Amino acid sequence: MTALVIKGASPLGGEPRDLYVDNGVLVGEAPAGARVIDAEGLVALPGFVDLHTHLREPGREDAETVLTGSRAAALGGFTAVLAMANTSPVTDTAEAAERVLDLGRLAGLVDVQPVGAVTHGLGGQELAELGLMARSRARVRVFSDDGRCVHDARVMRRALEYVRAFGGVISQHSQDPDLAGPTACCHEGELSGRLGLPGWPGIAEETIVARDVMLARHTNSRLHVAHVSTAGSVEVLRWAKGQGIDVTAEVTPHHLLLTADLLRGYDPVFKVNPPLRPDEDVAALRDALADGTIDAVATDHAPHARHDKEHAFVDAAFGMLGLETALSVVSEVMVTSGAMTWSDVARVMSQNPARIAGLDGHGGTLAVGQPANLTLVDPAAVVVVDRAASASLSRNNPWHERKLTGAVVATVLRGVPTVLDGGLA
Repeated sequence: MTALVIKGASPLGGEPRDLYVDNGVLVGEAPAGARVIDAEGLVALPGFVDLHTHLREPGREDAETVLTGSRAAALGGFTAVLAMANTSPVTDTAEAAERVLDLGRLAGLVDVQPVGAVTHGLGGQELAELGLMARSRARVRVFSDDGRCVHDARVMRRALEYVRAFGGVISQHSQDPDLAGPTACCHEGELSGRLGLPGWPGIAEETIVARDVMLARHTNSRLHVAHVSTAGSVEVLRWAKGQGIDVTAEVTPHHLLLTADLLRGYDPVFKVNPPLRPDEDVAALRDALADGTIDAVATDHAPHARHDKEHAFVDAAFGMLGLETALSVVSEVMVTSGAMTWSDVARVMSQNPARIAGLDGHGGTLAVGQPANLTLVDPAAVVVVDRAASASLSRNNPWHERKLTGAVVATVLRGVPTVLDGGLA
């Protein structure tokens, strides 16, 4: 284990003080022979946890691997990521979940926690091995058919009932396929009509969110709503939380900043699921994140090989990169604007995600005795994003050449630096 003195950091944006690390935990005094990290002017936060990462391995190692995705995650300040199940083969068995877990441990840069599929093969009909995955070495607690909605209400009800027994949670990709349609790729409205792109109405998301919060109440189980994108969904979530329903939700960095107007150029890098929405939806998402209606920021990091993205807009793959830029986007949108403090950033990027995922050792308070999973951020740094510099294998980066404020300088996983001075340690 590495002994560290992190000198002059500002925990959660508060008064500067030294932080001491020994044997993987935060301690009360400087350990002998410690390595000194100069953190003057830097904000210390608990290491980030991403509830929604696509690492593509196994099956699509041309787009990303667990190793390259872990590198991107560490550079983004993450100490843990949840790897989505829509791989090939699908993570719908205990053996598949343990394989992802082992790949993450081999990479050694972040804790990679597999997400289990809700249904076998993501087919939406037969429940996957939920109990076996939960009892496996991977200790799966989050289940999702992300990329596809669990559309059948009876299947969703059974899944919620099943995971309740071991404290699991269903993370739903809220998209009614009948309302969205098989080719939908642009927010439905005046712009989609003018561009000639198949429209994707907000109601396709909102009806599933509304149905599922009622199912969560009926089953007394836990529901998590992935990548919320509309003001209508926010209204449903606010009502549900007011009723005491056990529901949490996440928003992506791109839905906090990018809008549907970017589709005017038909650039497939901006094709994402759910689609980019108008200004009024973006404003509602920001307000909901600030007031706690939305619990977490999750990247939905979705790398794609060039041959999957470089098509006509309708035919291109959905998704964009997000791990390395998440902190900078949240800083730019929420902190620089005054909507959130650095303590709030810790809440939505570390503490709440760790709680939702049931990850022990993450989402701590930077107190003595806590595991030394932490991130150092330069709040004043100006970043100009260069997609060619990404640690990801893919280049579908919507932030290319955009200027953002705030950058990750260092990441520490259980007392071991994985990133120093903005580069892999």
